[in-house]
Amino acid sequence: MATLKLLFVLLLHLLLSCNSQALLPINVWPIPTSVSWPSPIAATISPAFRISAPFANKHLRAAVKRHHRLLFSERYHPIVPPTLPLSPTPLLSLALHITHPLAPLHHGVDESYSLTISSSSGRANLSAATVWGAIRGLESFSQLSWGDPPRIATDLRIADRPVFPHRGLLLDTSRNYYPVEDIMRTIAAMGANKLNVFHWHITDSHSFPLVLPSEPNLAAAGSYGPDMQYSPEDVEKIVDFAMSYGVRVVPEIDTPGHTGSWAGAYPDIVTCANKFWLPNGAGDWANRLASEPGTGQLNPLHPQTYQVLHNVLRDAASLFPDPFFHSGADELIPACWSSDPSILSFLSSGGTLSQLLHLFLSSSHPLLLSLNRTVVYWEDVLLDPAINVSSSLFSPATTILQTWHNGVNNTKRLVSAGYRVIVSSSDFYYLDCGHGDFVGNDSAYDVANDAGTSGESWCGPFKTWQRIYDYDIVEGLTEQERKLVIGGEVALWSEQADGTVVDGRVWPRAAAMAEALWSGNRDENGRKRSATATDRLMDWRHRMVGRGVRAEPIQPRWCRTHPGMCNLNA
Repeated sequence: MATLKLLFVLLLHLLLSCNSQALLPINVWPIPTSVSWPSPIAATISPAFRISAPFANKHLRAAVKRHHRLLFSERYHPIVPPTLPLSPTPLLSLALHITHPLAPLHHGVDESYSLTISSSSGRANLSAATVWGAIRGLESFSQLSWGDPPRIATDLRIADRPVFPHRGLLLDTSRNYYPVEDIMRTIAAMGANKLNVFHWHITDSHSFPLVLPSEPNLAAAGSYGPDMQYSPEDVEKIVDFAMSYGVRVVPEIDTPGHTGSWAGAYPDIVTCANKFWLPNGAGDWANRLASEPGTGQLNPLHPQTYQVLHNVLRDAASLFPDPFFHSGADELIPACWSSDPSILSFLSSGGTLSQLLHLFLSSSHPLLLSLNRTVVYWEDVLLDPAINVSSSLFSPATTILQTWHNGVNNTKRLVSAGYRVIVSSSDFYYLDCGHGDFVGNDSAYDVANDAGTSGESWCGPFKTWQRIYDYDIVEGLTEQERKLVIGGEVALWSEQADGTVVDGRVWPRAAAMAEALWSGNRDENGRKRSATATDRLMDWRHRMVGRGVRAEPIQPRWCRTHPGMCNLNA
């Protein structure tokens, strides 16, 4: 038996020496950029184990407390238990060393860290440039532990940093409401996956759940009810909670489109509000009032529009301290604006719909800049074929554009114009796709006529974790253009989702993007590694479920306990 154990250790040593990204006895997700574990060994964690973090701010203190508690409460039992020799010396301490403890959690902050765990001394060291890198390292440290009583991998070194600085999840809380607890659980899971931007698409035509001090009637009349609103105290709680996970909260107040919910409080400033979205039927798509049920666009010609708008933007900026502010500007529908008499008169006098958008953005964009915000818009603002503005309206230095159409082609068009880009291609990163459509009395779903739809949504099919993992968001770009792609976001639009299903819709597919944007989707030889990631993602999903996140399974459990048997090729 002793001979077999020795052979196992020697074989493991050989594998890890040849390939730093081989499947380890215990793994970290996302896989770190560099792992050195030449002599795999484990140690028990002493009951007196402590984490020292001098100069920690309150968010790091919360993270230290959380991870210390997790080490002894998680009791993680891997599907395939690690078989490692055990050091006689227990792990006694983890010391944090931070070079720049006051660096704020802003875009581009240094999230790198290095971690060493020694079996001989019983001590571990975590070094990071910032608090936020230390939080990333604490997560990796916790994932190296397992068992009851707990033990941890030792005699290893991790050096880790992200490939992309912006790694996010968009959650739409307008179409359906999500309780605060569901949002916080989602953010906690984001932190565990080293995602760092919660893009909160908080308002839309369907509801306005955000309570704003200067405009309380918007939520009073535009939300689904008083129990489905987010108060300023809720926002403060969520933002502060997110920071303890190293997650920024970026609000999106979508304007001037997607604003039907504003009409409850201010009917005069919203065109085509609460009208049937296809007035002439599905056969006349060109004259639709919205791209889905839920009509309404702010009227750029009404003077009260800007009074209300400015109050909304100022209040929202005060609630959300992040330097990024998403202002939407997507899916403007010509017929909605044209249905308003004042706009129709403007068009009859030689004006254009694009001039209306220019007029609107000429008011909102400077205001956001005066609030020290970098403004984010959807790509439509420049690329929509019917209603768009010239790139001369806003500088690439103050504006970021987010893609959702046409894959890498639209990314190429935007970076070629000099803009920084966030990638959210609906062909790869939309988590709501493939669950069918939500409109009623649709004859396409009749059994006799179903062949053309296969029950899919407009952006079907379902985006598998493999498709998400394999997407190269900088494909086809020059080296200089690649530098302008700051990262990506998966998106969960909530026509058919709410807090009851959010875990399974998001996880573990968002984890696939998290690794692709943190350490890449290729191995050291340049090969896509989605095939070799399967077992690791199985393990990580299993661990997430144990932590209270109801992530979907990606294979039968049998596959993990029978290595190679579920592969397509032997």
